Amino acid sequence: MNLDPNNSSELALLTEKVRDIAIEGGTFLGEERKNFRRERVEEKNSHDYVSYVDKESERRLVAQLSALLPEAGFIAEEGSGQLSTEEYCWVIDPLDGTTNFIHDNAPYCVSIALRNRNEILLGVVYEVCRSECFWTYKDAPSYLNEEEIRVSDISSINDAFIELGLPYNFNAYKPMADYLIHSLYGKVGGTRIQGAAAAELCYIAAGRFEARIEAFLGPWDIAAGSLILMNAGGKVTDFSNSDSFYSGREVLASNGKLHQDLLNIIQQFHP
Repeated sequence: MNLDPNNSSELALLTEKVRDIAIEGGTFLGEERKNFRRERVEEKNSHDYVSYVDKESERRLVAQLSALLPEAGFIAEEGSGQLSTEEYCWVIDPLDGTTNFIHDNAPYCVSIALRNRNEILLGVVYEVCRSECFWTYKDAPSYLNEEEIRVSDISSINDAFIELGLPYNFNAYKPMADYLIHSLYGKVGGTRIQGAAAAELCYIAAGRFEARIEAFLGPWDIAAGSLILMNAGGKVTDFSNSDSFYSGREVLASNGKLHQDLLNIIQQFHP
């Protein structure tokens, strides 16, 4: 199809088709979990796992999305495609929350975003364990299934429910993680570590949490969820308050109302 990124009707139609693909992919994950064999898990890096399910899920997504928009390239966690010169690029995580999946623990999800050279055009995240499809497209509201969602109105750090991520690059991030736990634990409304960045960004969009902090992610972890969050009224930056978060290297996501408070905490860290 000849996609016009400024045509809302075209983006809405494309997003609907991507939703179907994401839900089908999530259904595959759910069925595979019923008979999952842990002996077929591989270790990519220390404590960073990949399974035959990740690889098969990615193969299916690439095939379906290629048929939908043949001119688009891919950036995907398990290696399909790379940064390229195509006008459009799918950014996908076939199984975000692999460690959760392996241990039969929620959440885990499928994440699909489409971007051009300038911006993310649509985002869909299907969280398997709760059968929840979060979605949006450029200049549109964000939705959970068919209901529009918005970030919370919490503006006091004392009441904030905050998600922390612990990336696999633990040697580089452990001092920062220790600092954040020390700075937030007992001083905010609550902290959680859930292990699936794409789903957790959507939880902030739906008002379940107020913020999430992590570094050393990949673009596939945050592409779809960041657009869903921002279109729901939230804010996403790196730790210096710029938009380089798209790489995933540093990601502060919030309901917007607490963003500066959290930036102030982060920027006081000195390793």
